[in-house]
Amino acid sequence: MIFARKIGYFVFFLLMLGGLALTFYSPLQSPVSAQQPTGSIPTVTGTPQGVIVALYLDRPQEPVYSGPSSYLYPRIGVLLAGQEMPAYGISENEDYVQIYYPGVPGSVAWVYSAYVKVVKTGQLPKLDTPPTPTPASTPVIDINPTLVAAFVTPVIATRLPTFTAPAPLVIATFVADASASNRIPMGLLIFGLGFIGSLGALISFLRGR
Repeated sequence: MIFARKIGYFVFFLLMLGGLALTFYSPLQSPVSAQQPTGSIPTVTGTPQGVIVALYLDRPQEPVYSGPSSYLYPRIGVLLAGQEMPAYGISENEDYVQIYYPGVPGSVAWVYSAYVKVVKTGQLPKLDTPPTPTPASTPVIDINPTLVAAFVTPVIATRLPTFTAPAPLVIATFVADASASNRIPMGLLIFGLGFIGSLGALISFLRGR
């Protein structure tokens, strides 16, 4: 009896396992294989290394240009205080340093050398000056003769003034008076009268004594 009971338990256990297997197994399902990604895997490259320069901390920001000049080349970005960038070389006059600057054509820019310090020392070669950019269009001034004539003030021809000769200049001349030669000089007359008066005064003084 005990043996038969054990066999019954064993058969019941097998039937239970078979039922569970039938429950989770479906013949309609087919194995699905995962799709493998296609395409090329991008190659990750690091930034160029060499001489490392950094903007001085006392400058909040400094513009960078497409060439070694702030007048001949356009501004293409800025460096912030303390920002470090690899340097490729220096301009011929040693005023600008060419740095690695991503996001612009060629990934290079130029910064004024007096505003950056060398963090990682090395030799900076002198680089040739790149060509200056050409303007996108050349302005052409269309000179319209009608428009120009509207701003030109016409000059009316007038007759030149005639020249009239001035009247001759008359210079006055003085002729010596002939009658003046027979007159007594006024100085001599005054001296004679004074002498007579003095003489009269002297006689009156002597008579009074």
